[in-house]
Amino acid sequence: MTVIVVTGTGTEIGKTIVTAALAAVATADGRSVAVLKPAQTGVAPGEAGDADEVVRLSGAVTGVELARFPEPLAPGTAARRAGMAPVRPDEVAAVARKLAEEHDLVLVEGAGGLLVRFDEEGGTLADAAGLLGAPVLVVAPAGLGTLNSTALTAEALRARGIPQLGVVVGSWPADPDLAARCNLADLPEAAGAPLLGAVPSGAGALSPEAFRAAAAGWLAPVLGGTWTAAEFAATARP
Repeated sequence: MTVIVVTGTGTEIGKTIVTAALAAVATADGRSVAVLKPAQTGVAPGEAGDADEVVRLSGAVTGVELARFPEPLAPGTAARRAGMAPVRPDEVAAVARKLAEEHDLVLVEGAGGLLVRFDEEGGTLADAAGLLGAPVLVVAPAGLGTLNSTALTAEALRARGIPQLGVVVGSWPADPDLAARCNLADLPEAAGAPLLGAVPSGAGALSPEAFRAAAAGWLAPVLGGTWTAAEFAATARP
């Protein structure tokens, strides 16, 4: 896979850290990696954004941000309120294709969920993925409520004919509750796709060296790691 689109079932659920883990594993394997953040919101000029954080943690060689809007809102809303030009799906696809010519792997990290609007026409990350013909990896939270949002995201992908790689839990708690432990079995059913990893809560606070050393243990072999759902579930299910 040359391009992978990383989306989530919502915001603040670990997309950036999962993207960093993917980049770290690929970089450690000798692959050149680019990280594309189409729209960064809620970050002031000069502050590090999500693409910068992925590069810092993973050691990936290239981080690209297409637009930055000051307010922490959906990209289309943030662009309108700032009086700035929005990012459009065809722009995202064009830049991702260019990066794919120069890198072994391009990771496109969305903002919020799959259908959050980029522009006034209603363009979304799903549209960009469709233009690219790229598979989508869904990042989901561990706990109560995740099954519905995961199922809705998967249904939206199927309706558009966009392949879903699977689901990664973006922040697995140190002390998981009953719902989180049961969801290990239920998430693949809700998604209609395999569970492909679980990143521990607080992973983003690790040093870059520790993060890179541990990343393979959080992701399944199809993503370049060593994690297996069966072994993980054996220690975590109720």
